[in-house]
Amino acid sequence: MVAVIDANALRKISYGIYVVASRKGDKFNGQIANAVFQVTSDPVKVAVCINKQNLTHEFIKESGVFSVSILSKEAPMSFIAGLGFRSGRDYDKFKGLNFKVGVTGAPVVIDYAIAYLEAKVVGSYDVGTHTLFVGEVVNAEVIKDEEPLTYAYYQEMKKGRIPPTAPSYVKRSSS
Repeated sequence: MVAVIDANALRKISYGIYVVASRKGDKFNGQIANAVFQVTSDPVKVAVCINKQNLTHEFIKESGVFSVSILSKEAPMSFIAGLGFRSGRDYDKFKGLNFKVGVTGAPVVIDYAIAYLEAKVVGSYDVGTHTLFVGEVVNAEVIKDEEPLTYAYYQEMKKGRIPPTAPSYVKRSSS
């Protein structure tokens, strides 16, 4: 029997849609991410998986801090596209965004966020094209009590596309 990887099976994994941001010196960058999860509860640790080609990866690696803004399902595609489909190397993603500088010095995006957390990196793991950064949460707050944006809702209702640098990207065959 020959093993086959059906990309549609991978799309059944449940994800949220988040803004992961960091700093490098006095510069900020962030991106849309779907690979964010809680690892432990005492102390509270979360992991984010970031493509090594992304500027946010460079910022997290250098500063050792990151923030995660949990998005509302009301976040429009224009907002997601501005953070997810443009490079911070060519464009200031924070220009015109409502954000604050958190206790770690990382930017925390407030626009369309229902909650956020900030973390200090306590470990990182090379997983090929991406790095899995594990951070101890040092600050977290609920902003409003709304439903979070899920990957399934993003795909179904917003007809969202997936950038090739996302962990969930699977090249579709042209058959």
